Amino acid sequence: MIRYTLRCGRDHNFESWFASAEAFDRLRGGGMVSCPVCGSDAVEKAMMAPDVRPSKARTKTPMPLPAPGDAPRERGASLTEPVSELEAKLEKMRRHVEENSDYVGHGFASEARRMHDGEIPHRSIYGEAGRDEARKLFEDGVPVAPLPFIPSRKAN
Repeated sequence: MIRYTLRCGRDHNFESWFASAEAFDRLRGGGMVSCPVCGSDAVEKAMMAPDVRPSKARTKTPMPLPAPGDAPRERGASLTEPVSELEAKLEKMRRHVEENSDYVGHGFASEARRMHDGEIPHRSIYGEAGRDEARKLFEDGVPVAPLPFIPSRKAN
């Protein structure tokens, strides 16, 4: 597994894991890598420092480098806790969507279309769709919207 630091066209920095460099290229080429902040799929690898493991005798961990515009974190602060008001609101939205909707994974486009066409009952759903699938749903009048976060069930 390879962890890449990534940057979108709007200068949002984030990290993600990939099986290999080829897997990253293939997923990015297929529009499957997107910014968790703005949803942009104009994603490139950012400058990264090598991940060098300290000796076992060393007990302190280095502070993570903040992304540009992030508030500084204090040493020992949890990386899972929101650091800004925006992060807190996005986390609240993610929890609301996941608690009140059904995750349909990569079948999102077909499930949304079947609901729109009256083939199955309407319900709140979320999942993943490729750029072309999402564009076609929008053009056909199916009420969909991109989420400003990656569902917690999605893993690279």
